[in-house]
Amino acid sequence: MTYVEGFLVAVPTANKDRYREHAERAAPVFQEFGATRLVEGWGDDVPRGEVNDLYGAVQAGEDETVVFSWIEYPDKAVRDAANQRMENDPQMAGMSAEMPFDGKRMVWGGFDSVHVDGSGGACGYIDGVVMPVRADGRDAYARFAAATGPVFLEHGASRVADAFADDVRDGTLTDFNRAIHRQNGETAAFGWIEWPDKATRDAGWEKIMADPRMTGQDAPFDGKRMIFGGFTPLVDR
Repeated sequence: MTYVEGFLVAVPTANKDRYREHAERAAPVFQEFGATRLVEGWGDDVPRGEVNDLYGAVQAGEDETVVFSWIEYPDKAVRDAANQRMENDPQMAGMSAEMPFDGKRMVWGGFDSVHVDGSGGACGYIDGVVMPVRADGRDAYARFAAATGPVFLEHGASRVADAFADDVRDGTLTDFNRAIHRQNGETAAFGWIEWPDKATRDAGWEKIMADPRMTGQDAPFDGKRMIFGGFTPLVDR
């Protein structure tokens, strides 16, 4: 099943075009190394949270925008080989020296897909989410995702993907564990919903929140520490 490398980044809002250009240059290199898709989402509807949020996850300043992005690989072995090659690749070294954001606050990690629903297609808007789940709750999380995914598709989403932490490490300044305020016995889940456009997403969420199939689900995560937001695709390769 697909292996996902997930990222959260704080980018100076003034550097939006530079960030897009940087990602577009990087995408072919990742694909050369085995990636099947790279997506960069620019923060559009990212709410502030009472406990935690995506801004805090990357220590974003008032002049910065949160980016939610991911790279898809056929499996973990391809991803691991790609990362090893990147460490010695001169193309990546040059791009790392020109990053239009603070790489020290970038949050990243590897995730195993537990459920993917929908065929995708033209992605005009993205809902991204990171949440705390029980470390021994992979199967329960997969069942929850399989039960709720069809509801999103029925109400307009084109693809729903959910992944469970596999290679998520503690960072010096930021990381996924800090982002979710991880407690003992927990780990992180990373997922997203793809929509044709923002209007479909907004209308879809109204129907989803009123759908009895959602209210009857026993969520295997702490929703109070779930961090999420809406994003406009900058790059989808």
